Amino acid sequence: MNGWETKREMIFSTVNFDLTKNYLDLIITYTTLMILLSRIEERKAIIGLYNYAHEMTHGASDREYPRLGQMIVDYENPLKKMMEEFVPHSKSLSDALISLQMVYPRRNLSADQWRNAQLLSLISAPSTMLNPAQSDTMPCEYLSLDAMEKWIIFGFILCHGILNSDATALNLWKLALQSSSCLSLFRDEVFHIHKAAEDLFVNIRGYNKRINDIRECKEAAVSHAGSMHRERRKFLRSALKELATVLSDQPGLLGPKALFVFMALSFARDEIIWLLRHADNMPKKSADDFIDKHIAELIFYMEELRAHVRKYGPVMQRYYVQYLSGFDAVVLNELVQNLSVCPEDESIIMSSFVNTMTSLSVKQVEDGEVFDFRGMRLDWFRLQAYTSVSKASLSLADHRELGKMMNTIIFHTKMVDSLVEMLVETSDLSIFCFYSRAFEKMFQQCLELPSQSRYSIAFPLLCTHFMSCTHELCPEERHHIGDRSLSLCNMFLDEMAKQARNLITDICTEQCTLSDQLLPKHCAKTISQAVNKKSKKQTGKKGEPEREKPGVESMRKNRLVVTNLDKLHTALSELCFSINYVPNMVVWEHTFTPREYLTSHLEIRFTKSIVGMTMYNQATQEIAKPSELLTSVRAYMTVLQSIENYVQIDITRVFNNVLLQQTQHLDSHGEPTITSLYTNWYLETLLRQVSNGHIAYFPAMKAFVNLPTENELTFNAEEYSDISEMRALSELLGPYGMKFLSESLMWHISSQVAELKKLVVENVEVLTQMRTSFDKPDQMAALFKRLSSVDSVLKRMTIIGVILSFRSLAQEALRDVLSYHIPFLVSSIEDFKDHIPRETDMKVAMNVYELSSAAGLPCEIDPALVVALSSQKSGHCNNIHCLAKAINQIAAALFTIHKGSIEDRLKEFLALASSSLLKIGQETDKTTTRNRESVYLLLDMIVQESPFLTMDLLESCFPYVLLRNAYHAVYKQSVTSSA
Repeated sequence: MNGWETKREMIFSTVNFDLTKNYLDLIITYTTLMILLSRIEERKAIIGLYNYAHEMTHGASDREYPRLGQMIVDYENPLKKMMEEFVPHSKSLSDALISLQMVYPRRNLSADQWRNAQLLSLISAPSTMLNPAQSDTMPCEYLSLDAMEKWIIFGFILCHGILNSDATALNLWKLALQSSSCLSLFRDEVFHIHKAAEDLFVNIRGYNKRINDIRECKEAAVSHAGSMHRERRKFLRSALKELATVLSDQPGLLGPKALFVFMALSFARDEIIWLLRHADNMPKKSADDFIDKHIAELIFYMEELRAHVRKYGPVMQRYYVQYLSGFDAVVLNELVQNLSVCPEDESIIMSSFVNTMTSLSVKQVEDGEVFDFRGMRLDWFRLQAYTSVSKASLSLADHRELGKMMNTIIFHTKMVDSLVEMLVETSDLSIFCFYSRAFEKMFQQCLELPSQSRYSIAFPLLCTHFMSCTHELCPEERHHIGDRSLSLCNMFLDEMAKQARNLITDICTEQCTLSDQLLPKHCAKTISQAVNKKSKKQTGKKGEPEREKPGVESMRKNRLVVTNLDKLHTALSELCFSINYVPNMVVWEHTFTPREYLTSHLEIRFTKSIVGMTMYNQATQEIAKPSELLTSVRAYMTVLQSIENYVQIDITRVFNNVLLQQTQHLDSHGEPTITSLYTNWYLETLLRQVSNGHIAYFPAMKAFVNLPTENELTFNAEEYSDISEMRALSELLGPYGMKFLSESLMWHISSQVAELKKLVVENVEVLTQMRTSFDKPDQMAALFKRLSSVDSVLKRMTIIGVILSFRSLAQEALRDVLSYHIPFLVSSIEDFKDHIPRETDMKVAMNVYELSSAAGLPCEIDPALVVALSSQKSGHCNNIHCLAKAINQIAAALFTIHKGSIEDRLKEFLALASSSLLKIGQETDKTTTRNRESVYLLLDMIVQESPFLTMDLLESCFPYVLLRNAYHAVYKQSVTSSA
């Protein structure tokens, strides 16, 4: 008696579930394999090549090759051939299929019937909420509807004779035909059932009625199946949401209501797979039924239920261990004792079941012991085979209570040791791996619909399923599927982060616009209107719309008014819920962190936005005022700070990474930063116009001011260089950025000093003679006339003075900013600088000065200038007042480099300068005495600026009365000029 004949003598029903299911699965696998084989167009060539390779390798053909070739020929039309093959097995196969009459119709109900029955609801009957979910057919409750339809369709095709003689079989067949248009053979390979069945039956005499049934069912499937499944998905969304909400609040209910969880997962999985399969394989009469924009919500609740089962697995284990030992073992023992006939082998197996369950205890769960009931379940499968044979001593069909009880026990054991396997069995959606285009389309639809974006995390989570579709017999595809899961997960998370980033950017733009309305420059019109109104002056055109004041956007007439900002915040909160849903996920041994995707995108966008907000135009040399940029950056940062309310990310880390990069010349991507842009603008635009005579520095105003010229400048220098703007610049660039600005300024000074050195070398002989002849006025006058390029020296020293004056403004602004932010640290540095002994080693002193300079404190010796010059070892309109600063700073730096005494050298300079000026006082030539008083004042300024010279020293070599008269003369001249 062969295996098929053995099966024919068995009794199939829902009582011996495992036997029936495995039998039907075997037939469907065989059928599917033959159909897939017939779809390989080059199958004959492939086996021919195989035989040829075998012959070359072994020297002879494969002895089974003729049989294999014959099989390929015989199964050219596989279903027709199998219909002939299965004639001897029709009885056993039809019995197995008809046993589904109590299961399949109950599973294949409409959404309204589910709703009326309050299916899957835990709160519909509060009094029974703690009662364990029970059923006479426990394993059938979460059985795949897709699998049952395969059994019915293919099974009745193979034993089609029963359709003419059994009404129950015909009803099952027609119900399955009306539910679907195609079945899944393997992954994305589908089988169009109506056409295939009609082609098979059309050649069978007397099957006209069956052909008409098929056509009617096809019409019904095309007309109603889509809407029926759409309503089911709609019901399941609300049912799974309720279930997930209740279980998240009361996870203890996972014990008694575990069956509901796996039923819900199985139902939802079937509907999703049905939609996926039919979306591309259904007549497009009602396309809307096959486009579900809310599919993400259903998948999300499935993932939430899966997460509950994984998280509270020990709770379920504890419950079912007590259930098995305290109830199931007792009931099973009573049933076994009441058996009238129980052969020895069956008795031993039954006793082992009872003993295994009785030995269980909660302590095993608490100790983390690993349970394994696979042996027990295999024994029950063997027992089903023993007791389902027609001549068995103990017939399971006569002891249905025993079968029902054992099926329930098997489910309970799976709740203890096979929760992960149960999740795969009931909710695996790895088939999405083979529907990439549909998968990506569903994701895009989810992001486009604001109400669904909160569920978008379901798509990356689905990528964790993909590896469950691999098989150990085909290891080579493991890497392909793994790579696909990684690439899809990465793409989904990246798109979610981009969408969130775009929303945040839009919000930031709106907030920057609102902040811009509060800038001082916008209040001028309001003040003007108020003044004109007070003086009763009529200005402006009649009917001119009045400018809205800041804050109007917050005034609402009612709660129904929704602004664009409200919509953006709502969309952002929904999407951020999804990004924040899981801290990380593992896909093919790779860990993904959704929040890091958002952080990364925010850093990149923040960097680009800051640089973009400078509005730097290289062609016109226009740039935003530092104060306006600072206002926009602060508004941007305020919005980014609020993101922490939605997502658990460290936004401070984003600020540190981005803003610190902006203090450098280039960012991490090699792009220019605001430090480089502003440094370039101040050097190449503002200070260059100072050198050209279009702008002057006014010490009293501590700002550079435009001078009236023929060609008006495109910017107002004061608006970029006053103390408030320089403080804003210091806030933006920070100490590092201001240091870079200083170094750039020093580089320009060093280039000027290099030119001055050339002039000194050119006049070295004359200068040496003048140094020793400063007490001989006549000789000094003669030597002075021999000097060449005197005007060039004056111009270059003036340029140096201008640069140093600007740097002084920048350093003062930096000191103010740091004193506000870190007052204790700045005061400590200042105290350290002020109390360094003058006899301290110069290297040590330079370190102190460098620290002080970095904090914006003025130093006796400028370390930045020292560094700039050491590398060369290989408010009047003409800015002449800047010479004092230039002479002092350059002298201190050069004498430090050349290890000279700064004080002695400056005293010598003072003696030379005073002697020359006194000589000028005795001259009568108007050309020689031109601007004599201004030059006197310049000498006074040099002494005032210098930390090494004193007024006592000046009075010892230059009468103060001359200075007083010079101040009076210059003031009188300026009054006359202004008049």
